[in-house]
Amino acid sequence: MNDTVSFGYEDVTREEKTARVGGVFTSVASRYDLMNDAMSAGMHRLWKDRFVRRVQPRGGEQILDMAGGTGDIAFRLAKSGASVTVADINPSMLEVGIERAAERGIDGLVWTEANAETLQFPDRFFDAYTIAFGIRNVTDIPAALREAHRVLKRGGRFFCLEFSTVTWPGFADVYDAYSHHLVPRLGNLLAGDADSYRYLIESIRRFPDMPTFERMIGEAGFVRTRVEPIMGGLVAIHSGWRI
Repeated sequence: MNDTVSFGYEDVTREEKTARVGGVFTSVASRYDLMNDAMSAGMHRLWKDRFVRRVQPRGGEQILDMAGGTGDIAFRLAKSGASVTVADINPSMLEVGIERAAERGIDGLVWTEANAETLQFPDRFFDAYTIAFGIRNVTDIPAALREAHRVLKRGGRFFCLEFSTVTWPGFADVYDAYSHHLVPRLGNLLAGDADSYRYLIESIRRFPDMPTFERMIGEAGFVRTRVEPIMGGLVAIHSGWRI
């Protein structure tokens, strides 16, 4: 096991990454929607709609939405009648989600503080596991994938929405310039926090490319793995099944 992991473009200890990622999300929690709008030019709302359509939640299912503190994915999943547990390692993010649910009159969601690498849920409990724009911030990604596999029932499905590596020529250069130069400035303007936004962009660059991450999902025990690039790989929907 390596002694260091990536925090943006830095290599830090595992403990330091966990602490610093926590600081980032505590800092941006109240402006999380603005953050996502800045990073995706507002497109994240459409990507999340598409993601939930791929999950195909159904009434009566038990679904774990990991790193879902602000409720964006859970609110969409809950429309199906599924029982949704929202888990996040960061209590500030959960507070935002709970407040948003109350404002929207959304009841019935379960909110819990949890580390994706060491989930407190029993084996084979959930019908589906979702994680959107969260997996790249996990300190030990293989451990989180193994935990996702463990808590899913046989026939359970794993879905991950994450920024990835743009493969379209030309567009990759445009997005690279936009993200590296404009997004931190927007972060400073909108939230007074350029550094957190800079980390989030750098974390995208350090995240495994689509084939590599798909292989990691398979190594965690999932079968029928699939990757669906969106906008040339700007983001991707990864999926797999537990049998």
